[in-house]
Amino acid sequence: MKKQAGIWLDKEKAVVITLNDHGYNLKIIESEIETRERYDGEKKKFGRFGNQFLNAETKKKRRVEEQTNKYLKRIYNNVKHVNEIVLFGPASLKRKLAKLIKSDSQMSEKLKAVKTADIMTQNQMVAWVKKFYK
Repeated sequence: MKKQAGIWLDKEKAVVITLNDHGYNLKIIESEIETRERYDGEKKKFGRFGNQFLNAETKKKRRVEEQTNKYLKRIYNNVKHVNEIVLFGPASLKRKLAKLIKSDSQMSEKLKAVKTADIMTQNQMVAWVKKFYK
């Protein structure tokens, strides 16, 4: 049997559902993306560093981008072994993961669909993935 996976993801967590001969495996990957972090001196609009100005907002944005990339790579590494992948969930993060998967020529063929879905319970996610692959 082909190994088929469905990944429901948002900024907080990813639920990786892998279908196999014996049923399914479910793995939860926490994101560790900090949605709100305060820095020392955040009240100031700019910090001075020589002749350059550093913007606290830019620093926050870069940190969130770095954390997001690490999160997507952890999800990607968890599904390298499957034959088919479907991405679904409420966040636009699934499109970034799809772009990462498509960047690998071997993995790009495995991506079957990217679908928008509401917030679901784990049982609803498993049922959704089973229905998709039938």
